Amino acid sequence: MSSAVTARLWTVEDVSTYLGVPVETLYTWRKRRYGPPAARVGKYLRYDPDAVRAWFLNQTTA
Repeated sequence: MSSAVTARLWTVEDVSTYLGVPVETLYTWRKRRYGPPAARVGKYLRYDPDAVRAWFLNQTTA
């Protein structure tokens, strides 16, 4: 298996900690189609850590 397949996806709480924003902010951003991309897995949101980092870097250079 590749490392991308075996890498753990981040939860909303993980992203909240990484970005230093409240969990509710992430849900608000998602409703407004803003913020790092997330995928729904059942009833849960999951984030690719690389995509979150790329989104963050794009925000700091914009």
